[in-house]
Amino acid sequence: MSRDAVSDTFRALVLSQDDDGRTHAEVRKLSEADLPDGDVLLDVAWSSLNYKDGLAITGKGKVVRNFPMVPGIDLAGRVRHSESPDYRPGDPVILTGWGVGERYWGGYSQRQRVRSEWLVPLPQGLSLRDAMTIGTAGLTAMLCVMTLEEAGVTPDRGKVVVTGASGGVGSVAVTLLARLGYEVAAVTGRPEGAEWLRGLGASEIVSREEMASPPRPLESQRWAGAVDTVGGVILARVLAEMGYGGAVAACGLAGGHELHTTVMPFILRNVSLRGVDSVMCPRERRIEAWHRLARELPHERLSEIEQVARLEDLPRLAEEILAGRIRGRVVVDLETEQA
Repeated sequence: MSRDAVSDTFRALVLSQDDDGRTHAEVRKLSEADLPDGDVLLDVAWSSLNYKDGLAITGKGKVVRNFPMVPGIDLAGRVRHSESPDYRPGDPVILTGWGVGERYWGGYSQRQRVRSEWLVPLPQGLSLRDAMTIGTAGLTAMLCVMTLEEAGVTPDRGKVVVTGASGGVGSVAVTLLARLGYEVAAVTGRPEGAEWLRGLGASEIVSREEMASPPRPLESQRWAGAVDTVGGVILARVLAEMGYGGAVAACGLAGGHELHTTVMPFILRNVSLRGVDSVMCPRERRIEAWHRLARELPHERLSEIEQVARLEDLPRLAEEILAGRIRGRVVVDLETEQA
């Protein structure tokens, strides 16, 4: 399809930057001629709001360097036109990561043109909305669970702690781990959300204040495994509290990118710290993770962790997610948007 082909308009959230370096977000009407190059054109049905999207929309993080930009690191929709032999019109697909919404135009558009190698077929048993309730956050949570399993952390080994448990990655991790038979401790700075987390499967609630206290090189052994979405001093305390042979799957830095710790947990308790990346994760592992999510994540839980937003809501919600005031997942409804 030629980029010069002009079709009916559709709506998108577009970021621009002024001469003072301030980022502005505006809902605009675009045409297919405005879209970037790619071999698959999609009708986007749903997207989602992640912490990284909040940084992009507000301009508070150097996530976006080229303007104009359509943000949104997640999207789910159906193929409208394809030059790839792997996809046909009507195929339901998911896209997360690969720099979409950062370096390449992303999911906050009713149509988008993308590269076929970025796509994953929608697994059987999931709707497009389900896929975005899960999104990058859920994919990352599943990759963290897989990482702990590969490190030998099984349910009979002891309790697994999840930091930032009220957020997108954390809430899905709590749900998955509980469903798989793990005893889960949820760390949160929101006491009012304790019952919600227990409803997702947490057996213990730990205050963020407790975990944010700088640790000694070694603390009492509390955890067989951990999913850390926060970093900083909380990750340092998690490491100091790990049991012998435990493993930490680290995937976030909302609490800071620095890590002040010692080698003692690693050499005296045989603890391992394993990084988890969902942006450049190989396609085969993505597909495995998505199929496990379709099979193992309780679908009835998805409605408990989601709230629905429109494009106009995103600038406000971006500020909210950066302030830590979003519980669970925000899904963006593009299917019912009016052009």
